[in-house]
Amino acid sequence: MARASGFEWTQELIDLDRAVYPMLAGLCAYLDTVFNERQIPMLLEELERLPDGVIPESAAAEIRRLAIMVQEGQHLYLWFCGD
Repeated sequence: MARASGFEWTQELIDLDRAVYPMLAGLCAYLDTVFNERQIPMLLEELERLPDGVIPESAAAEIRRLAIMVQEGQHLYLWFCGD
């Protein structure tokens, strides 16, 4: 089990266009969000083209690290835990 600290929610993250960033736009600061191994490649692709400042680079790096763990494992999920 891996744990990571949270990150500050920016207005840019809240306002992401669902048509352009369907995975990241699904995140909510107040709800838990879960990504399965089939969704991880889409999440990583969106993360790579996300404009600077929407998510702090340290948080993006941690998301990448945890996403790779999900890809390399079996029956794993990447959880974003809201308040």
